[in-house]
Amino acid sequence: MTTSEAPARIAVTGLAVMGSNLARNLARHGFRVAVHNRTSTRTKALVEEHGHEGDFVPADTLEQLVASLQTPRQIIIMVKAGAPTDAVIDELAPLLEPGDMVIDGGNAHYADTRRREAALRELGLHFVGAGISGGEEGALNGPSIMPGGSVESYRHLGPVLEAIAAQVDGVPCCVHVGPDGAGHFVKMVHNGIEYADMQLIAEAYDLLRRVGGRTPAQVADVFRDWNSGDLESYLVEITAEVLGHTDPDTGAALVDVIADEAEQKGTGRWTVQEALELGVPVTGIAEAVFARSLSGRVEQRTAVRAAFGASEVVPAPDDSLVDDVRQALYASKVVAYAQGFDQMRAASAEYGWDLDLGAMATIWRGGCIIRARFLDRIREAYDKAPELASLLVDDYFRDAVANAEAAWRRVVVKAVTAGVPVPGFVSALAYYDGLRSERLPASLVQGLRDFFGAHTYRRTDRAGSFHTRWSGDRAQVEA
Repeated sequence: MTTSEAPARIAVTGLAVMGSNLARNLARHGFRVAVHNRTSTRTKALVEEHGHEGDFVPADTLEQLVASLQTPRQIIIMVKAGAPTDAVIDELAPLLEPGDMVIDGGNAHYADTRRREAALRELGLHFVGAGISGGEEGALNGPSIMPGGSVESYRHLGPVLEAIAAQVDGVPCCVHVGPDGAGHFVKMVHNGIEYADMQLIAEAYDLLRRVGGRTPAQVADVFRDWNSGDLESYLVEITAEVLGHTDPDTGAALVDVIADEAEQKGTGRWTVQEALELGVPVTGIAEAVFARSLSGRVEQRTAVRAAFGASEVVPAPDDSLVDDVRQALYASKVVAYAQGFDQMRAASAEYGWDLDLGAMATIWRGGCIIRARFLDRIREAYDKAPELASLLVDDYFRDAVANAEAAWRRVVVKAVTAGVPVPGFVSALAYYDGLRSERLPASLVQGLRDFFGAHTYRRTDRAGSFHTRWSGDRAQVEA
C-alpha cells in the first residue's frame, strides 16, 4: 500500500479456508480488506487467486496490517480457538489505539470471550466475540453472524457484518446479540441444537431403513418429499443428497461405506456442560452428544455385540411408518429447539445479556446450518410473547406437538420393540411427558436425600423446609 492509497475498511488475520472466504466475501461487497496470515505465502496466494474479486491489501506483519487500516480499526481474527487466539490478541493489542475493535470470528468458548472482552476494555479497546455459522460456503456467500460486544462497537461494525451476512426477505441474518460473551454463547447453543437435529434425522433414517425396509435411495426420496413441507430445512435437504449418493469406488450407497463413528469438535459438549451449570435440562442435545460418543466406542460395541449377539431387526414395511416418523421427527425437533431457547433465556438472566430470542430465530433463518422453515414460527412466537415460558406453549407449536403425539408414541414403541436405538426421540418424548406430569417422582428422590443426608424437603400444604428424624423417632421438624 502506498501513502496515496485509501486505508482499508476492515482486516482479516488468519487465512485458512474460513478466514480466506470471509475476506473474499467482504471484498465482494465493496469493502477494502487488509489481509494477513502468519505465513505470508497464504496471503500472497489469496491475492493472486482472488484479487479480481475485490480490493485486497496484503500485509506481511501485524504492524503492516494495523497501519493499513482506517480508524477506528476493525480486525477480524480467524485462527484456531484457545491459545492461538490469545497469542494473536497479545501481539495485536499493543499496536492498537483506544476505540479500535478486535473481532474473534472463531468458535471460542463464551467464557474466554468474556475474559478477553474485560481485559481489552481495560485498554480502551472493543472486543467482539462473533459467532459465524454456515461453514465454508456461508463464510463466502453469506453466513449467519452472531456478534456480541459493546453497543458502540456494533455501531461501527454492524453495517459491514450485515452487508456480508445471509439475507432472508431482505433482512440480514445478523444482529447485535448482547454484551461480552453473548454472541459466542448463542453460537454454542446453535451448535448444540444442530447436534440434536442431526441425531433426530439419523434416527428417522435408521427407522425407515431397518424397520421400514427401505434402501438409502428410497429414504432419500422420503426426505426430499419432507423437505417440501413443515420439515423444510437445510439439514433435511442435504440428508436427501447424502443418502442418494453412490460411492464411486464400490457402487454401494455412500452411507454404507462411511464408518459409523460420528466425530465432534466440542461445541455440543460445551452446550451440555453449560446447561448443567445453569440447571436447564437440554436432554435432546445431551443424548445427541452421548450418541456420538457411543458410536466411537468401537471396542466396547464389538465386545457387547459378541456377548449378546447383534440386534436382529426384521423389516416390517408399513406405509404408515413414513408419516409416523415424519410427525415424530417434527415434534422431537420442536423439543430440541425449545430446550436450546430455554438455555439462552437462562443465560441471559444469569449474565444480564437481555437476549432477544425472537431475533435469534430471525438470524438463524439463513446462512446457518440449522436454517429451517419453522424458525419463522419461532420468531413469531417470541414476538407475540417475549417471556414465553416454553416454546411448547405457543399456540402453533402446542397444536403441532399435540397432533403428532400419537404418531410419536407409536414410533418410540416400534423402535424399542424392534431393538433400534432412538435416544433422541425417546428423550424428547420423556421431556414432553415430564413437563406435562402433575406429579413427578422427584418427591421420592427428595425423601431419599433427606433420609441419607438430612437435605430436608418442602411440603405441598405449607411453607418452609422440613426434616424427618429417620434414625430416631421419625418425627418431622422444621429446618
